[in-house]
Amino acid sequence: MGQEDLALPSLRARFRHGCALAAILVLAAAAAPSVADGSSCDLFQGRWVADASYPLYDAASCPFVPDVFDCRRNGRPDAAYLKFRWSPAACRLPRFDGLEFLETWRGKTVMFVGDSLSMNQWVSLACMLHAAAPDPARVSFSTGDPVSSVRFEDYDLSVVLYFSRFLVDVVQEDVGRVLKLDSMQGAGSWLGAHLLVFNTWHWWTYKGASQVYVPTTLPNVVLYTYTRTHTAKYTDTNSFLDRFMRRWDYMQEGNRTYNDMDRLAAFSKGLATWARWVDDNVDASLTRVIYQGVSPSHYTSKEQESDGAAPASGGCFQQTRPRQVATDGDERVSPEQVVVRGLIASMSTPVSLLDITSLSQLRIDAHPSVYGGPGRDGMDCTHWCIAGLPDAWNHILNAMLLQHA
Repeated sequence: MGQEDLALPSLRARFRHGCALAAILVLAAAAAPSVADGSSCDLFQGRWVADASYPLYDAASCPFVPDVFDCRRNGRPDAAYLKFRWSPAACRLPRFDGLEFLETWRGKTVMFVGDSLSMNQWVSLACMLHAAAPDPARVSFSTGDPVSSVRFEDYDLSVVLYFSRFLVDVVQEDVGRVLKLDSMQGAGSWLGAHLLVFNTWHWWTYKGASQVYVPTTLPNVVLYTYTRTHTAKYTDTNSFLDRFMRRWDYMQEGNRTYNDMDRLAAFSKGLATWARWVDDNVDASLTRVIYQGVSPSHYTSKEQESDGAAPASGGCFQQTRPRQVATDGDERVSPEQVVVRGLIASMSTPVSLLDITSLSQLRIDAHPSVYGGPGRDGMDCTHWCIAGLPDAWNHILNAMLLQHA
């Protein structure tokens, strides 16, 4: 018997061992409870799995995607960021079924209330449903300030965005723009929705890189919101941020007016006003309330990939893969997350937290970066490409609704 013949049994044994291990893994996955069966598990601890069947839709075929989110149309050359699926550690997440969602929410209104991160999620869900609707889909689409809407006529289903940076009011008065920490005069427009998904945080602080990448020197800084581009020449970072980031001139609570206050304290006061409004006005038997957790930004060098692939010009620039694929269960909880969790826990109305922070923190590759639209030279490491990460938020949102049902 030759040397090759002697090696053959060993190879066969290894093959049998590999097949057995694969079978064990398959059986373990099959044994994991499915969210579709009403099983409850932590949907926010898990891993990103490469899946060639993703994305669930082509952004080029979705009529609702604004330029700032359509990274492929804006010239992004890589596509691997589109090919990831979120997989919770303790249960199976069924593939998103857009037709089932359309039928389940027939005759109802799904409303996202918040800033441009809410807009990210709203556009994503509208595209996921548009791709699932049978051809020819009868869809009406309207945009406005503050309300934009996609209506699936055959299902009498409206998917609505109510744009609100702070949830509480900003009022133009003689002294200037006043951020009223205890006022929500526009909130009556939210009543009647059957699903409300709220979000606010990024606009509460203009310092640092929560909305814009600010280089060490500022010969020419470009900032763009979800609607327009501002270009200006500044040499002082604080004056730049004061001019373009802050959407108010004064804060007010009761009869007291402030030039400024600790931003986390202001956020806590504003969110407490929202929580009281929900408790006082929302009928939980008719309306499901979700709070979209804090969406992370990736501007700083400490958030770059360990191999140094990202140049110093921006943390998310030229990032083509996740920082890591799995959560470790011991992620740092930021002060703003503590505020959100504490307020939700204190409410009498059941509110579910769409706790997207940790799983999104891994996806440094999923931002628009420099691919934020024609003529825009800024660095966007706050919003997310569409198609992309917000699809997973909606996938998990749907799973939360199934668990609740």
